[in-house]
Amino acid sequence: MDTAQYRKAEVKWPVVIETDERSIDGVTWEVSPDGIFIRCAKPLRLNEVCDLTIQVPGGDCSLEASAEVVWSNIYGQYDEITPRGMGLRFLGISSEHRQLIAKGVFQKLKSENVDPRELEALETIMTDQDEIGSEAA
Repeated sequence: MDTAQYRKAEVKWPVVIETDERSIDGVTWEVSPDGIFIRCAKPLRLNEVCDLTIQVPGGDCSLEASAEVVWSNIYGQYDEITPRGMGLRFLGISSEHRQLIAKGVFQKLKSENVDPRELEALETIMTDQDEIGSEAA
């Protein structure tokens, strides 16, 4: 069952995956405010929990999140057809970082002329966070 709530975008952002045992460098393949697919040579196993540091182009800081592996292709080829990597569901991510991801995904999809109705959920995240920030000021 797919529990993803938001449209994914194919973006290539550098990412570092940290566990208690190791650190892995990778690159994002698909990103949404719910989760991420990371291409890497040595993916984690299903249900492993890790910390992520994601470098979003144009961002002033790195995004940080905790995530759980929900899909892993440990033994696949490291190519475009069956990329070796893993799908992760965000467990802990700040609303500001989720908003930055939503903006990045929105910009990528908008540049691909995606149906505007498919962008509405992303716009909601961006608008809700903007309103929360302005109310706190």
